[in-house]
Amino acid sequence: MSLFHLILVAIIQGVTEFLPVSSSGHLILLPGLTAANDQGLAIDVAVHMGTLGAVVLYFWSDVRQALAGLPEVIRGRIDTPQARLALGLIVATIPTVIVGAILYMTGLEQSLRSVTVIGWTMLGFGLLLYWMDQKGEQSKHASDWSLKDAIIMGLWQVLALIPGTSRSGITITGARQLGYTREDGARIAMLMSIPTILASGVLLSVDVIRESDWELAKDGAIAAAFAFVAALLALSLMMRLLRSVSFTPYVIYRVIFGSILLVIAYS
Repeated sequence: MSLFHLILVAIIQGVTEFLPVSSSGHLILLPGLTAANDQGLAIDVAVHMGTLGAVVLYFWSDVRQALAGLPEVIRGRIDTPQARLALGLIVATIPTVIVGAILYMTGLEQSLRSVTVIGWTMLGFGLLLYWMDQKGEQSKHASDWSLKDAIIMGLWQVLALIPGTSRSGITITGARQLGYTREDGARIAMLMSIPTILASGVLLSVDVIRESDWELAKDGAIAAAFAFVAALLALSLMMRLLRSVSFTPYVIYRVIFGSILLVIAYS
């Protein structure tokens, strides 16, 4: 795999993982639109781990709180903010893990990886994000995140298993529907990505280990490093912009991109 292709995949994954524009949709389309070979499972795992490192570093104070609360949850105590955060992240991840495992084991996941599906989800869920962002209240903050809200946002996150939906986009949509501020809704959505990315990375790693294709180790390390840098920069920029800008620019991009894909799919 060429260095240019590695860097291209890493940057696309890094930039789009946390922006509400669907990283999986862009990566699925890359081989078809550029005539490049599919990057393969090993590189997918590597770039996911790179973006995971970026979100953990950016939200380290929250991650540290969740880790501190995990032993309390195991002991059955959820009377501290740390324990409630840890439990919320666990509960929010369960629906996606269950449904994702079913899609993976049945092979249904592959049937959804098409230009038509990505075009419709890019367009439809983009418009839904705009609707919820415009009509949603901004009365809740991250400290208000309850177990009930974690369950609701976890169910929203299941929709991200459809390529083109955007995991961050759909969870932010759920947060805005529940009345969270743009910045805090995005913060919760990013924290929810950590166990989800970790779970998907572990699942993909099983196949990589089974193949024992260690020739890709060097390529994976390069891709992970570039994905880490790209994701950290994109995440920092988005969180700063949310203090003064809505999600409308991302919606416009989704509508334009989704429309183009539908024209391609039906022409």
